[in-house]
Amino acid sequence: MVETIQWTDAGVVMIDQTRLPIEEAYVTCRTYQEVATAIRDMIIRGAPAIGVAAAMGVARGALDATDLDREFDGICDTLAKTRPTAVNLFWAIDRMKRVYAGLRGKPIEAIRRRLVDEAKLVREEDIAINRAIGGHGAALVPDGRTVLTHCNAGALATAGYGTALGVIRAAVEAGKHIDVFADETRPFLQGARLTVWELQQDRIPTTLITDNMAGHFMKAGRIGCVVVGADRIAANGDVANKVGTYSVAVLAKENNVPFYVAAPISTLDLTLTSGDQIPIEQRAATEVTHVFGHAVAPAGTTVENPAFDVTPNRYVTAIITERGVARAPFEESLRTLAAAASC
Repeated sequence: MVETIQWTDAGVVMIDQTRLPIEEAYVTCRTYQEVATAIRDMIIRGAPAIGVAAAMGVARGALDATDLDREFDGICDTLAKTRPTAVNLFWAIDRMKRVYAGLRGKPIEAIRRRLVDEAKLVREEDIAINRAIGGHGAALVPDGRTVLTHCNAGALATAGYGTALGVIRAAVEAGKHIDVFADETRPFLQGARLTVWELQQDRIPTTLITDNMAGHFMKAGRIGCVVVGADRIAANGDVANKVGTYSVAVLAKENNVPFYVAAPISTLDLTLTSGDQIPIEQRAATEVTHVFGHAVAPAGTTVENPAFDVTPNRYVTAIITERGVARAPFEESLRTLAAAASC
């Protein structure tokens, strides 16, 4: 399975997802500023992977700081300003802040080692969490049917194994005979470029469709269930995920197709009562007007490019976490799972 992100003595090494599937290339981030740039420019993307990168960025900054007490908050702030929607980014930074706060007064080299160890632990835990999500979700995938997924919530979006694709992988490992329809996921084409590439590596049968074909295949009875990831989940079960997810969820509801969200507990933001409070990242117009550097719209075209949308909880059949499966009423089930995770 692909190594999305690793800690090395040379720096934080991550696969460059902007170059897939044409080229499998890796980037080494030697400073926390370079990690921040990699997150902002989507060299690494996917909420859990961003969280791991942020933790490693903090650790990288701690190694290089000449006055860590004075520089630590600036390191964290730089990383926190990269992308606003994925709550895992802020969860990881807060985790590193808590570790640092508990180390005040210790020798500087001991502090640095401890922060590096914590960043490595975030990565290791993420892989284990994804496998647990897969284990809980595999039972929900109908045998002998097609699973539709939107965007990329696989190993590339995490430290390894994946959330939505982790559910698919676990179902296959359990002996279920399934295949996958992957939405291309305009405008950044994460489904076409990344999900199809990943599943091909695992030899899981995969068919690429354009985003506007999903309804056709649901109405035709071709889709057994939908499984997607998430970037932030509000206390009421509203889910922010890659733009277009809301449309897929509405189509699934109309056609009586189960719609599942796979995400770790760290993606829950129980401070928000509903998805209306989730900040939505706006990205560059060129992502819409150009494809691989080639213009597909007239010069001067006005563009709106929200990176995410919010799916209301009424369209969500269940939310699959490492602690189990949450169902409506989500206000109760999500808080119960979050409380179990904190024990």
